[in-house]
Amino acid sequence: MQFRRVRAGGLFRRKDAWQDFIGDLDLFQGGPGDIRRLGKHRRDRIGKAFQLYAHQNDQLKQVLFGLWKKFYTDKWVLNDVNFTVEKGEHVGVIGRNGAGKTTLLQILCGITMPTKGTFEVNGRVAPILALGSAFDGLLTGRENARIGAAILGLSCKEVDARIDSIAAFADIGQFFEQPMRTYSMGMVSRVAFAICAHADADIMIVDEALSVGDQLFQQKCERYIKEFSRNGTILMVSHDLNFVGDICDRVLWLEKGVVRDMGEPRRVIDAYRAAMHAEGESQAAGAA
Repeated sequence: MQFRRVRAGGLFRRKDAWQDFIGDLDLFQGGPGDIRRLGKHRRDRIGKAFQLYAHQNDQLKQVLFGLWKKFYTDKWVLNDVNFTVEKGEHVGVIGRNGAGKTTLLQILCGITMPTKGTFEVNGRVAPILALGSAFDGLLTGRENARIGAAILGLSCKEVDARIDSIAAFADIGQFFEQPMRTYSMGMVSRVAFAICAHADADIMIVDEALSVGDQLFQQKCERYIKEFSRNGTILMVSHDLNFVGDICDRVLWLEKGVVRDMGEPRRVIDAYRAAMHAEGESQAAGAA
């Protein structure tokens, strides 16, 4: 089964709205034919723009009078991004803050849609993005884990069989049975990563998940990612360039929403470091 979603003029081009809804579910849940082109992503010149409003009431004006006048300016965070990730590949995405890295992964996960362009995702995705942002603080860790696992495509039987293993992986003790509003950010991230680690995913998408939590948790995450990399497809964003260089087959360098370079990890990382060093020296000279 091939999932393809096209945005043009604000509409999704599908046979009907019901298929559109099913397509959104399948993007996360996978389907019986996923293994035909497992773990392959394609994007055809993806672009993403956010609408910036100068005044508080301009958004209402856009709703009422948008057919005749535009009351916002477009802020393009991605421009003509185009690349392919094959089955079993491990691709790292690097770049300074605000380069568009997280937005790119959110598009691939279906969290947001591109303003222009097309993309494909084949296989079950474990999106480790903004860990725990969708959790309900009034529910316990166990209840949130069950819901999260179901969203990622696990059946009730599979969730029942794995919930104790999820709790053990999270390793937060009795807090697993307490409402999540009592959790620290590190504890939330432990539960979120534990869910994704038990999703039987074909594709793991990671956005700075290792920057949250204590050192032991980070080491556990790194071990799991290295284990997953033996057979699965990984697309990850990280500022830990050494880790990216060790685990990835290719590295993509995003600069101001544009692909500046993509290729062998050490070559791209060295070029990125050199550019950042040169810019730092230029700023220091200007300040002096």
